[in-house]
Amino acid sequence: MLAGIGASAAADTTSSKDPAARDYREYLLTVTRPNQLQVIDMASNSLLRSCDIPGPFGSGIMVPATDGKTAYVITNIWEDVVGIDIRNCEITFHAAQSSGNETVKSFQSVAVSQDGQELYTVQNPVRLMSDHYEVLEPRLAVFEIADGVGAQPVRTFPVDRRITKIAATGTGEVILGGGDLQAINPETGEIRLLEPLQNWDRGEQWMTPDAFAMHTQGSQANEYIMPYSTARFTDDEQDMATAEWWWGISRVDLETAESERMEIAPLTEVIMNFVTDPTDDNTLYGVFNSVSKIDISAKTIVKEQPLDHTYYTVNVSRDGNTVYAGGTSSDISVHDAETLEQIASIQLPGDMSTSDMRVAIIHDTAP
Repeated sequence: MLAGIGASAAADTTSSKDPAARDYREYLLTVTRPNQLQVIDMASNSLLRSCDIPGPFGSGIMVPATDGKTAYVITNIWEDVVGIDIRNCEITFHAAQSSGNETVKSFQSVAVSQDGQELYTVQNPVRLMSDHYEVLEPRLAVFEIADGVGAQPVRTFPVDRRITKIAATGTGEVILGGGDLQAINPETGEIRLLEPLQNWDRGEQWMTPDAFAMHTQGSQANEYIMPYSTARFTDDEQDMATAEWWWGISRVDLETAESERMEIAPLTEVIMNFVTDPTDDNTLYGVFNSVSKIDISAKTIVKEQPLDHTYYTVNVSRDGNTVYAGGTSSDISVHDAETLEQIASIQLPGDMSTSDMRVAIIHDTAP
């Protein structure tokens, strides 16, 4: 285990369930069609406000600012990033990444530096010529958040293809989730390998893992998780029928940029995403057709709660008491973390589809 994961959140979390006893407020953020940011008060599990997002729906992927006050959302069919003040729906930042005959798409990739000064995307550019498309090299784009509406990249660096979800570390790097897990220095463009996935070498006994670089939701645990599935063959024939199938994770402590990779539970059912309990880095929650609780050290799913429909993404309150299942449809299912029993349902004005479900924490403002 990484010592830093969950430690900072646990140290700053009161055991009281009374929101008035806390020095912070938590907001659950997601995006619904046709294109609105939904801001939910996690103390009451009620919808506070719906903020219109410019342009058509993208993928609903976002990142909260480090102070929790602004959500940066990919919109306009993956081409633009907008910053929205979650307290009043004001647009404070807008980067239109396409220009001229160059179309730029950012698939899932948006992150904010931990000092709150820079925003990062992975741009996938294509140039439209008179009779063909020219596919250009992917690049990390660095924006100054202070540039606000109309921001343009101040630096760009080449990166690998297939990079989707990213995150910024306290060491000043940006985690790149693609075929392998990498980290890039956004000042110099230097890239280092954190955890090999597509290129791991565990011998013929292990199948190359299939990683799922879709949602990022572990900010309140100060971590990044890349789920993967793999198989351990029981003989030299590499027989799929007799192989041991496993869920695994590569995760990064966003304070130190230290990483680890491990198998966490047998692959007995589909799980779409995982998130760590911010107060206990040995406990994971997963979601798809049920909410699952996983004990990492025991490598087992210790509890499951069936759901009435499929959910794509999962998150957990900072105190570790409440689990949220969202994405896919127009409701968020709320569960007690100990029993996994449903305790509430939050109805939204539109379906979430592929959207993120992130937690924003604000220390100095009312709802």
